[in-house]
Amino acid sequence: MRPSRHGATDENARTQHPVFDAHLHIIDSRFPLIENDGYLPPAFTVDQYRERVSGLGVRGGAVVSGSFQGFDQSYLRDALARLGPTYVGVTQVPATITDEEIVDLAAAGVRAVRFNVRRGGSASLDELDRLARRVHEVAGWHSELYIDARALPDLAGTLAALPAVSIDHLGLHRDGLPYLLNLVEQGVKVKATGFGRVELDPAEVMTAIVRADPAALMVGTDLPSTRARRPFADEDFALITENVGEEHLDAVLWGNAAAFYQLPRSLRKPGAMPDS
Repeated sequence: MRPSRHGATDENARTQHPVFDAHLHIIDSRFPLIENDGYLPPAFTVDQYRERVSGLGVRGGAVVSGSFQGFDQSYLRDALARLGPTYVGVTQVPATITDEEIVDLAAAGVRAVRFNVRRGGSASLDELDRLARRVHEVAGWHSELYIDARALPDLAGTLAALPAVSIDHLGLHRDGLPYLLNLVEQGVKVKATGFGRVELDPAEVMTAIVRADPAALMVGTDLPSTRARRPFADEDFALITENVGEEHLDAVLWGNAAAFYQLPRSLRKPGAMPDS
């Protein structure tokens, strides 16, 4: 069987299940980029993304703003317009954003605000509660945190009380798993993403999350995996399918995220959508 250029066999690189890629980045030098700790990422355009996930069953996803994009919305508007209606945006906004600006971004396909605790570039934790509640009230957005789960105890009360929250990259560290699972039991969602940047066993953590709440787990590529020790590999999706259980697979690969990101009900049945 012929290996693919991404390290998996052609057969294993494909999934019969449609996938909602709940965490991807688009990096386009036509739009503003900001150095973060001296780092400026290489380009990863919509066309490059489509080529990379071709054959993986990806039929929708969430374009996530990175620290290097700050509060710029121009790249995100362009990416969402090009990717189509099954893709949504996760943006970073200042606490001073107006209600009118939130509504305008929602109309462009934005569905969440991100708090980048790990890298910066977003609103601060001091603004988390008020901003998270306001964007949810105005546009129904949820909040996403890029955070080491070992820091969750200081935020647990705040996060559990918010209308809707997700945590990136399985919480990053094994020592934070008890705190992460406590929040999962209270309705917080978790992304199975970034396996090349975590300090944990993804199989162990995914199994524990599904056991706590099968509706909590969403999957994603984290492409182009900026600053990770290794980039996303096709085998990461294979690891997910092997560990979440057949009875939960459709929900974990598609349904949980499609609902959380508020895809229109007519688009939540991915069988009608073309493969990316």
